[in-house]
Amino acid sequence: MRHRVHGRKLGRTSAHRKAMFRNQLTALFTHERITTTIAKAKDLRPLAEKMVTLARTGTLANRRRVLTMVPDKQVVRHLFDDIAPRFVDRDGGYTRILRIGPRHGDNAEMAIIEFVDYQPKEKGDDHGGGKESLIDRAKGLFGGARGDGGDTAETPIEEATDSAAEIEAETAEEPAKEAAAEVEAVEDVVEEEAADVEVEAPEAAEEAEKKE
Repeated sequence: MRHRVHGRKLGRTSAHRKAMFRNQLTALFTHERITTTIAKAKDLRPLAEKMVTLARTGTLANRRRVLTMVPDKQVVRHLFDDIAPRFVDRDGGYTRILRIGPRHGDNAEMAIIEFVDYQPKEKGDDHGGGKESLIDRAKGLFGGARGDGGDTAETPIEEATDSAAEIEAETAEEPAKEAAAEVEAVEDVVEEEAADVEVEAPEAAEEAEKKE
């Protein structure tokens, strides 16, 4: 019989288990909703609600006590300034556990632990819950569409591609230009030699007449 045995080992050492709960608390206070196994969620729930109860008072001593479990100061500030004030008139029961079925692979029972006033964020929201697609990330990095005329703004990648195409076209045109210049130079030399021949021919005829 497991008399006076509190908590679950979860297949971990005490140090590993404590570090895991610290990470889960940080994630829960950051996103206000996380997915984990039911066993972990049941052990995490009393820890999270204790942190919220300490944050409701807002004293420096309680803030330091919370920092021993949640080492991220930004998350602790979010807990004290944003999350805890929402539960001032509520005596406990700040979180809930929702079963979502077995996990693929090891068939472990999964659950969602979230705050009772959690509101799912829509896709159009700037801080949407879903992962951002690669196209949306690219639009955020290189700029979206232009407002006038519906033309899309040219990205740096497109500009680099256009520049490379222009350089290739200019490189391809340079040999043709050099060949044309050489042909013109040869034609000029031929014309000059032909003119010299035309000038020398009458002179030779006159000299021959004089000799006769």
